[in-house]
This record gives sequence, structure tokens and C-alpha cells, in this order.
Amino acid sequence: MKIHVEEGAGSDGKAAAVELAAGEAALVLHPKQIIAFQGRSGSREDRLLNVAGVYRKKRWIESRLTGPARFVLGVPAGFSFRAMELPEDSSLLFDIRYVLLYSEGMKLQSRFQKIKQAVVTQDWIRMKFSGGGTLGLLSCGPLCELTIDPSEPVYVDIGCLVAYPEEAKLQLCVYGNPLASQRMNYHWEITGSGKVLLQPSRPRFGLADPLQGDSLFKRILREALPFGGVIIK
Repeated sequence: MKIHVEEGAGSDGKAAAVELAAGEAALVLHPKQIIAFQGRSGSREDRLLNVAGVYRKKRWIESRLTGPARFVLGVPAGFSFRAMELPEDSSLLFDIRYVLLYSEGMKLQSRFQKIKQAVVTQDWIRMKFSGGGTLGLLSCGPLCELTIDPSEPVYVDIGCLVAYPEEAKLQLCVYGNPLASQRMNYHWEITGSGKVLLQPSRPRFGLADPLQGDSLFKRILREALPFGGVIIK
């Protein structure tokens, strides 16, 4: 899989051009972001996820695209796109909301958060991608990597943490003197080995989340009916 990102100017959006060779396949978790496609019509297959898939991926539908084909993903203004090559033994746990696409063949495993963490983040699971492959990530600004240490903690705003190693230890905290702690968001105190992925600002999701804001009946109709996403608002 080859990915090239075209940067916009100023506050404009961006585009990520993806090329799949014969035998390659990619899964796109935000199908509406596919703004152009070149290949056989049958090379794109949109699939309605089962209940477990909806809960894990926070989507109703995902697109499977097979090569040889090329397609372009629209990246909304205010967001950045980054393609990462994950090794087979990657231990990073991701917030699935930031995953735009991934290579078919990668194994997704659910990891439940501790109750204290879930209460704050409003999310009970993180996703682990193993088996090696390409992961395409959306973030609020460019992603940065920060190395963590087993003994010297790193403090990270809970809204800016995109991924962290499974073996890392996370604790909710604030830090600094009393005035500093009163004027900051909750942070994760992180210790361990490896790297964490951060985004520079808290998300204001420009990508519509189909799991929020609608009744279950309306969501089912929107996905089941032809052009339901256009007709049913």
C-alpha cells in the first residue's frame, strides 16, 4: 500500500492518495471520506458491521477496497493524516475514533480500560492492531511521538492521547502547584517503556459520528435504504 498526502493551504483540508497493488486490500472506517476512486466497481465493498463490530469500531459501516486500485481520502480542515507502518508485535492501544483506514490482515483485539479511566474518557475499550501492516490515522494537528520512562512519569492531557503501549501504567492526575492544578484538564500520569502518540489539541470531531445524536431506528434506516444517508437527515 502506497500513501501520499497532499497538503492544503492555510485552513484548507487535505487529501490522502492511496494506491493498492494486486492482492492488497484496505479497510476504511469512514467511507464518506472516499472522495475519488479508480478501479473496478466491484473492488469497493461496503459492509454493515455486526453488533460486536459496531461496538468495537464505533461505526455502522466500513468499506473494503481491493487492488489494483487507487482512491483518495478527504481529510477535513483542522485534521491531519498520518500513515504508520506497525510491526507484527506492536503493543500500541489506539482510540479507534482516530483510525481512518488499516491494512486487511491486521488483527484487531479489544482491550478494556479500567473503570476509573472509562468514566473519564467515556470509552470502555481501546483497540490493539497486531500482525503488521499500515494504519492511517486522523488527528487534531500533526501527531507527535514521545518516549516514556519506567521511573520518570510523563503527564499528558487525556484529550490529546491517541495511543500508548499496552504495558504502560496510566493514572489520572493533575500536577504542579495549586494554581496550576486548578487551571488544567485532567492528565494521564504515564510510566513504562516505548512511545506514546499525541495530538496537539483536543478533538472537535469534524467527521460525523453515526453512533451519536440519532435514534436507533433512524440510524438503521439511513444505512439500510439506498441513498439513506442523503435522504434521511
